[in-house]
Amino acid sequence: MHTFAEIAPIREQVRAWRRDGRRIAFVPTMGNLHEGHLTLVRKAREFADVVVVSIFVNPMQFDKADDLKNYPRTLEDDLVKLNNEGVDLVFTPTPEVMYPDGLDRQTFVDVPALSNMLEGALRPSHFRGVSTVVTKLFNIVQPDVACFGEKDYQQLALLRQMVIDMAMDIDVIGVPTVRELDGLAMSSRNGYLTVDERQRAPVLARTMRWISSQMRGGRNDYDEIVVDANDQLRAAGLQPDDIYIRDAVTLQPVGDETQQAVILMSAILGKARLIDNQVVELTPSTTTEE
Repeated sequence: MHTFAEIAPIREQVRAWRRDGRRIAFVPTMGNLHEGHLTLVRKAREFADVVVVSIFVNPMQFDKADDLKNYPRTLEDDLVKLNNEGVDLVFTPTPEVMYPDGLDRQTFVDVPALSNMLEGALRPSHFRGVSTVVTKLFNIVQPDVACFGEKDYQQLALLRQMVIDMAMDIDVIGVPTVRELDGLAMSSRNGYLTVDERQRAPVLARTMRWISSQMRGGRNDYDEIVVDANDQLRAAGLQPDDIYIRDAVTLQPVGDETQQAVILMSAILGKARLIDNQVVELTPSTTTEE
């Protein structure tokens, strides 16, 4: 497994693979790898001859300095896991490599509509940081395929739109969320949970499934469903952050033309902000709110 922290050797290696006619898959990460990340790596292997993974805690997408400072960094352990998965190359740049002139002078990429709504409205400039770093990583790695988790649903939708808008010849593959046995979506931030909080955390997924069952049962009074769901989260000791029920394709409010809705949920538990989502097939009677 090659491990490079600079851009030039990656480009040299990629050119060599291209000369050999090899197809390249890419998995961008911020490290602190868990089974969810490794599932992305395995899925990437299905689509290509070689797999490249990046590990970079991107300062541009953090809106709080403490979150950036405290984000878990476990590089040595991550490299062992990736080597065990047969990854071909790992890119481990520093901020100085990715942003040599500093963030203030860095050209950025923005996806206007999707970056400023929902999660983007709560975290200004977050998605601009995501789209910028992913564009730069795409330019460095030049992959044929890139795999992202569906757990970050809005991020996945944004990156798909970015690839279309910028005419990038890259297939963006969404990979289903990997869960613990009790339903909790795997996340690096789960490590922030205390033992007691970890026992309560699956309530987020259970509440999401309850919302889904209500929708499949014909309810379309979405505002009332959200109120009830927030009550369930509070009763379990979670602090509701946001719950949205949106068109799964556009992330706009559910309308007459919506065939699939997505439930987007977030809640605070201790030091962790937990997120989750679920897509729900809609029948004509459940597409618009009463």
